[in-house]
Amino acid sequence: MTKVSIYSRSNCHLCDVALETLESFHTEFTFVIEKILIDGNLELESKYGESVPVILINDAPHDFFRVNPDRFRAAMSNLI
Repeated sequence: MTKVSIYSRSNCHLCDVALETLESFHTEFTFVIEKILIDGNLELESKYGESVPVILINDAPHDFFRVNPDRFRAAMSNLI
């Protein structure tokens, strides 16, 4: 099963939009979404800080700030 991780912060509008975009792809692809809040985790805040949301596909970096639908679709299609 493909895993899509989204590193996020609380009350992050861009993170909410990215999550909604990812969820909209459930009609096309089978994958699980793992939402990880970086709030209060010094290691994750240092690593991802101002770049959230950060999206990984199967633990490989994919996008940050926004989900590009065409790029996401292409990446998921390559996994099939």
